[in-house]
Amino acid sequence: MKYKFISDSHTHSVHSFDGTDSVVMICENAVNLGLYSITITDHCECNEYYEQNVGEAIRVSVLETAKARALYNDKIRIYTGIELGQPTQNPAAARDALSITEFDFVLGSLHNLRGEKDFYFLEYTPQNADALLTRYFEELLALARTDDYDALAHLTYPLRYIIGNAGIKINTEKYANYIDRILTTIIRKNKALEVNTSGLRQVIGKTLPDEAIIRRFKSLGGIYVTIGSDAHRWGDISSGIEDTLALLLECGFSHFTVFEKRRPLLLPVI
Repeated sequence: MKYKFISDSHTHSVHSFDGTDSVVMICENAVNLGLYSITITDHCECNEYYEQNVGEAIRVSVLETAKARALYNDKIRIYTGIELGQPTQNPAAARDALSITEFDFVLGSLHNLRGEKDFYFLEYTPQNADALLTRYFEELLALARTDDYDALAHLTYPLRYIIGNAGIKINTEKYANYIDRILTTIIRKNKALEVNTSGLRQVIGKTLPDEAIIRRFKSLGGIYVTIGSDAHRWGDISSGIEDTLALLLECGFSHFTVFEKRRPLLLPVI
């Protein structure tokens, strides 16, 4: 099946602390792959904003994205985005970051609990996984209730490590009440749910969130769904996007969403 509007709305360049490649290299690969659009969403971890000089990295990312847009203007739509991590842990930093430019797209993310390291670095046991996930969904719900984001990123982010790396079995039905409250909140606020394809190329083997939660979002009245590879190198750009478009069709979505000047644009899946 040929998809006309393949778009990657979650990508990282060298201006993210864990990115490896230039914005131009990323966009050049997106052009070569025939993508309709790409959004550069470099990391802005608000809890580390002032200590790590994150704002300067975002400023450079914005400038480099503008250069790439000028270079490839007739070949692809290139959007200026930001992944706003932990905005509720440092609202002042979030406001400062969002004042850097008029972003097209703001991803709201939660990579670490307040006072904890990124979930990537934590040690997991069957005994502590439940408490960590409960805290995660509580803090994610607080983030969802804020206003300065367009899509909520990788809703089941900790499972990438709890299931994928530690091999601990988790039944997300146990957290259904939290998940429903998060989903209904973003629906009520006209925000989008991101389907993050990174899990498809990792041990967990599923999108974040997975099919069951995507179907639940649809059944609750969800309209806006963005798709992002969460690529941190040029070779992962658009990875899993076509499989996820097929999944959206199976879940009842005829359209997915990209953001331009913070406004949702509905594009047909096929």
